[in-house]
Amino acid sequence: MENCIFCKIANKEIKSDFIYEDKDFFIIKDAHPKARYHFLAIPKKHYGLLAEATTDDAKVLGRILFTIPKLSKELHLEGGYRLVVNQGENGGQAIPHLHIHILSGEKLRV
Repeated sequence: MENCIFCKIANKEIKSDFIYEDKDFFIIKDAHPKARYHFLAIPKKHYGLLAEATTDDAKVLGRILFTIPKLSKELHLEGGYRLVVNQGENGGQAIPHLHIHILSGEKLRV
């Protein structure tokens, strides 16, 4: 998508420090953290909502969920963590490109 900030980061049009990257997704620090450590896992393919995901996208999303705990040290997950997927305006999704928030490093409130 032309004006999507996450697509621009994926295409290296906007510089970002990647915590992790492979051919399908990447993990970066959130620019506006809501916890001591706050990262975003972002598929490189653009789609806004889970409802738009295909079977192939589901495989990538599954790999993202599988990879996150494997990066425990880099993401500071040792004491526990929370994964959040905001969906749509009413769900608090600020950028219309599917992404997973990874929050850690402190006791998180419900």
